[in-house]
Amino acid sequence: MKFGGKMKAITFSYDDGVTQDLRVIEMFNRYGLKGTFNLNSGGFGGRFSNYIEGNLVYRDKVFAHDVRAIYEGHEVASHTLNHPDLTKLSEEDIVYQIEEDRKRLSDLVEYDIVGLAYPCGYVDGRVVDIIRSKTGIKYARTVNVTHGFDLPSDLYRLDFSTRNFGEGLFELAEEFINLKPDEPKILSIWGHAYEFDWHKDWHIFEKFCSLISGHSDIFYGTNREVFL
Repeated sequence: MKFGGKMKAITFSYDDGVTQDLRVIEMFNRYGLKGTFNLNSGGFGGRFSNYIEGNLVYRDKVFAHDVRAIYEGHEVASHTLNHPDLTKLSEEDIVYQIEEDRKRLSDLVEYDIVGLAYPCGYVDGRVVDIIRSKTGIKYARTVNVTHGFDLPSDLYRLDFSTRNFGEGLFELAEEFINLKPDEPKILSIWGHAYEFDWHKDWHIFEKFCSLISGHSDIFYGTNREVFL
């Protein structure tokens, strides 16, 4: 973890490969931010919608042939082939879900996929051991949040600082911006891009991006750039 010679880094992670990723990426590019996008290659082109708290939310998936162009300048990582609960699968099926997804994604973006977000955060010690020893994954993210900035103790159980919505998000960012650390610190944010349609808070997220961007003492990177 070098952070380009800086002591602070900010990184984002978004799951499921939904079409709202395009709007997130446009915002990231405008504000000089970087993100990692965790895709299920078995679901490309799928069309999904449902009501969440009374709001109709579309969760349409991007198409395979668009992946390279959409995520250029950011990182594509695995979210498994079909989004199963890995803790309920055999070792053979766990390896297949991850390695087949890695292969398909690597072929699309023309670089080796090394990151993973656990589907729904389902993970246990057996799953971690299998992924660590039987796959090409180098880091894997959970759905847990710490509300802190310390470096991870285990790259295969990455807990992030916060979600992309909720109380305390701006306060946490302000705390991070004001830090003058003598050891590396990371502000990491995860979520799903369709949640901005659900909460109708794209404008709030843009304010957040504006707040955290452009600080000379902060490195803005993908998960791979920040954690490896």
